[in-house]
Amino acid sequence: MEEKIITEEVENTSGGLNFVEQEIKKDLEEGKNGGRLNTRFPPEPNGYLHIGHAKAIIMDFGSAEKFGGTCNLRFDDTNPQKEDTEYVDSIMRDIKWLGYDWEDRLYYASDYFQKLYDFAIRLIKEGKAYVDEQTSEQIAQQKGTPTEPGTNSPYRDRPIEENLDLFERMNKGEFEEGSMVLRAKIDMANSNMHFRDPIIYRIIKTPHWRTGDKWKVYPMYDFAHGQSDFFEGVTHSICTLEFVPHRPLYEYFVKELADESYCPRQIEFNRLNLTYTVMSKRKLLQLVKEGLVNGWDDPRMPTLCGLRRRGYTPSAIKDFVNRIGYTKYEALNHIELLEHSVREDLNKTAVRVSAVVNPVKLVITNYPDGKTEMMEMDNNPENPSEGKHEMPFSKELWIEREDFMENPPKKFFRLSPDKEVRLKGAYIIKCTGLKKNDAGEIEEIYAEYDPDTKSGMPGSDRKVKGTLHWVSAPTAVDVEVRDYDRLFSVENPSAEEGDFRELLNPDSLKLIKGVKLEPWAAEHAKPGNHFQFTRLGYYTVDPDSTPGHLVFNKTIGLKDTWAKEMKKL
Repeated sequence: MEEKIITEEVENTSGGLNFVEQEIKKDLEEGKNGGRLNTRFPPEPNGYLHIGHAKAIIMDFGSAEKFGGTCNLRFDDTNPQKEDTEYVDSIMRDIKWLGYDWEDRLYYASDYFQKLYDFAIRLIKEGKAYVDEQTSEQIAQQKGTPTEPGTNSPYRDRPIEENLDLFERMNKGEFEEGSMVLRAKIDMANSNMHFRDPIIYRIIKTPHWRTGDKWKVYPMYDFAHGQSDFFEGVTHSICTLEFVPHRPLYEYFVKELADESYCPRQIEFNRLNLTYTVMSKRKLLQLVKEGLVNGWDDPRMPTLCGLRRRGYTPSAIKDFVNRIGYTKYEALNHIELLEHSVREDLNKTAVRVSAVVNPVKLVITNYPDGKTEMMEMDNNPENPSEGKHEMPFSKELWIEREDFMENPPKKFFRLSPDKEVRLKGAYIIKCTGLKKNDAGEIEEIYAEYDPDTKSGMPGSDRKVKGTLHWVSAPTAVDVEVRDYDRLFSVENPSAEEGDFRELLNPDSLKLIKGVKLEPWAAEHAKPGNHFQFTRLGYYTVDPDSTPGHLVFNKTIGLKDTWAKEMKKL
């Protein structure tokens, strides 16, 4: 399908029903399935969930909530060669983090292995399925093309009793993997390639993590999915657009079981594709296994655990999904819009604190030696109810090295010789000199303060153009910052030819040690807590933090490129 960059994403905020919800509403109004709504989220436990799965979760659980229905969590555990309980645990954790609960409706496709096997036996007995001994390459060659019909397997018309015997022996482990498959006998000339005698069972001898060695044959997705929906009572099977050509096969198998009183319905919407990243679980697993990222929860990854560790919030992800909406065409969504949603959310909730990333010493020469004042700082000017906290002020401070220029350009409004600035929440100061080392680097900056300009005091309303953040040198706490950027250096790595790993951004992670943090923030820094470092961006305390060694992940900068671009439209 055609993929295109969409720039109208922020317009999709009206709160009306999307096309999937409209279809659900129509079915409910018509009394289909007894007026009942039951959706499901059916992940494969072969990897960690990413933000694309979040879009599906929000649709599956969200639509059930909106219309008073229920949503099941069902693990599609039909391939024991790739599955692990680690993935099961992580998936459940991520769904709950997003704010959803399947309550007592936790299911597994393996719950239905016996029913699926019995259904396959029924198809064989009815002459609708057969055992094929060809190789996968031979079967693929006989499938034909979208414009040319396929050719029948030489085993297509083998006797029913022989098919039953072989299928039962396949499940007893008498044959090697890949030597036989069970195929549905449908139509090798059908214009839909999925109808050309699809494989519905294959041999896998790897023990299943739930059923052990009981089964040696496992159902294919197209055979297991719809029937599992039926067995579970699912009314609306909502999935992504790549399953559009699979829908007729879904309906074909389901209607072998269903009747007019109840039948699941499949509806498809577009996937969530995001610039500067990849959504392929295969590629994400490759990044993890090859050590190109630091695990599934690396904050550069689009996984939900990675986004959580970076400091993204469930409400921001939901806002982003709401903005991009659900459509019937594939699109590549701008990561800047996701960042915009995160920034807007954290702006409302993150406590403002002072940190200096690239420090240089500022000495207030006329401030009394040994004196310390406590300055009141707003916790969040967007929400005054969050109160204030105190921050020490002293003769020696740290400021950002970039906030001083010895020979500034005309419109430089920060500190420079003989110029005045305000220290945020404190005094106006004037630069009086500086000290350099033998290499010509600035070691110290000297200034005098105006004692009548203390913030919040009478007479403190004298205006200057620049305001700098700062931290008191004697009480500053050294912390580590992990500064994250885009994982890939190109906008759409999935569309590029060659090895996707060569497109990784070499500067996607920068470790910065010796960042100076105000003591109140250090005292209140717990893993997962969000802060805005004044004038720098939003940061989140990393789980790697230990007593005496705080680690902060940079969640997002303050510059909102998305809002700026939208103003141009």
